[in-house]
Amino acid sequence: MNFAALTVVLALVWAAISGNFSVLNLLLGATISVSALWLVRERVTTPVYLKKIRRALALALLFFYELAHSAIRVALLIMSPNLRDRLEPGIIAFPLTAKSDVEITLLANLITLTPGTLSVDVSADRKFIFVHAIEVPDKKALIRDIAAGFEIKIIEVFE
Repeated sequence: MNFAALTVVLALVWAAISGNFSVLNLLLGATISVSALWLVRERVTTPVYLKKIRRALALALLFFYELAHSAIRVALLIMSPNLRDRLEPGIIAFPLTAKSDVEITLLANLITLTPGTLSVDVSADRKFIFVHAIEVPDKKALIRDIAAGFEIKIIEVFE
């Protein structure tokens, strides 16, 4: 709950306890509420689970965006008359920032579920994930896209 809503609730509680709902009494309750909340401002924060839910929703929205975007790109690639000229398949070694098994597994699954890419393997030292892509004109750009997209969102969800 944010400070403004909490101030209103506490002012109403003040008025209910005092039995006087006049404007002056509500303002006094709001003033006392703001003062009290300012004193405990570091303790009154958004619960952690709400942040995690927001971050998980942001990851889900990113996945659905990437799913639609990649599906359109692959469809256009397949329907192009000069398919052989446009295909540039490749395998990249994506350096992992994610450390836990859950993060690495989720990243590998999201990559695989996105059309045009497939996670092939994770290195034995868990520092790289090998990704096959149907169109790789620039390996560094693909690595940047994965790192700035899925990987950073996954790390935010699990931190």
